[in-house]
Amino acid sequence: MKTQTYNDGQAPFVATRASLSRRKFLRGAGILLSLPLLDAMTPAFAIAAKRIAAGTTPGGKPRRMIGICNNLGLLPEQFFPKENGRDYTPSPYLEVLKEHRNDFTVFSGVSHPDVDGGHPADNCFLTAAPHPGSAGFRNTISLDQYIGERIGHLTRFPSLTLGVNVQQGVRSLSWTGSGVLIPCEEKAADVFARMFLQGTQAETEAQVRKLETGRSILDAVAGQAKDLQRTVGARDRDRLDQYFTSVRDLEQRLQMSREWEYKPKPKVNASVPLDPADPKAYMDKVKLMYDMARLAFETDSTRSISLLLDSVNSPAIEFADVKTSDGYHNLSHHGKSKEKLAQLKSIDEWHMKLLADLFAQLKAVREDGEPLLDRTMILYGSNLGNANTHVTTNMPTIFAGGGFKHGQHIAFDTQHNYPLPNLFVTMLQRMGLETDKFASAKGTMRGLEMA
Repeated sequence: MKTQTYNDGQAPFVATRASLSRRKFLRGAGILLSLPLLDAMTPAFAIAAKRIAAGTTPGGKPRRMIGICNNLGLLPEQFFPKENGRDYTPSPYLEVLKEHRNDFTVFSGVSHPDVDGGHPADNCFLTAAPHPGSAGFRNTISLDQYIGERIGHLTRFPSLTLGVNVQQGVRSLSWTGSGVLIPCEEKAADVFARMFLQGTQAETEAQVRKLETGRSILDAVAGQAKDLQRTVGARDRDRLDQYFTSVRDLEQRLQMSREWEYKPKPKVNASVPLDPADPKAYMDKVKLMYDMARLAFETDSTRSISLLLDSVNSPAIEFADVKTSDGYHNLSHHGKSKEKLAQLKSIDEWHMKLLADLFAQLKAVREDGEPLLDRTMILYGSNLGNANTHVTTNMPTIFAGGGFKHGQHIAFDTQHNYPLPNLFVTMLQRMGLETDKFASAKGTMRGLEMA
């Protein structure tokens, strides 16, 4: 027995209940359900009732997000405008986007606080987790997965994690809440097949059986769970209630996945893409992934996408009439070589051309009479402000679509940067998610207003 005395002068009480083992399991039907550390537990998922309306505006409009990171960035002197505000003169790169000037905002002087380490910072582009190059670093949940956890049940795919020339197992923009890397899909044909090619009945049934094995966890341990709740205090009963609710919520999500398996996939007026076999066809791969993102949003197959353009892992690339003389990474360390700078400028301008094409395609698609771009937020940027020196400050950032008042250059202090995660909070709120926090955010994005 153990005696505990309160500090407020109340009489002591005698506790006779044995403490629960930290490693405690509920067992049933071959299922083991581990319990949380009760005094420290927070729910793994928000309850479904708070998520039904998420992902839409009050008028019922679905909102979408794609985060795109080119991990070798852009030549800063060619990207950033010299003037602030709406009357800025487009820089050479932004001149490529001039047709869509009123559809995007360009930011300067932004970065992720304490995200350093050069190249490893690409893994933190959508997480803003600090010090990625340090020993023992553990990543946090990425913006796309945060969205997917809360509104992913509304679409066939909670999220899509895409990539081009990605160093698999090392790099990704998508990370779970426990800091686990989600591998990138690199073949556009496979992404297309998942979204639009219907499997046979046998394949559907096999997938459903896989989902069934993860269901009815609480049903198998229901009796033990009730007994346990009777033996703990009121505060821990509340925490167990939250925990079991979250497990139930997971089961419901699995049930929704099961139902999606029986729903016919959408039909699109597009053929299966042909993936280039050679990583030198980097720009062709980028275009294909933009096409997959557009089709995913157009068919409402998902509302959250990440796309990593792994330029670090790309060789000498070829596109249009351009053939670079060196690997993309080596070119980025140009040392002010005129030849290398000229090649990088050609690469960067082509990136802007492909981005302009994506804007145009999303504007051409109508959803309830509105351009799809107005319902789609596009975050385009890099973890590096300057790949030549590996700095992670003053990140080149374009934010397009989503129903905001664009057409401006919002300039912050390039020496003492403004936190880019504030934009993430704004994006989450635009998705219909009630939150004022994400990573190191200090609020919403200053100077950015909804249309």
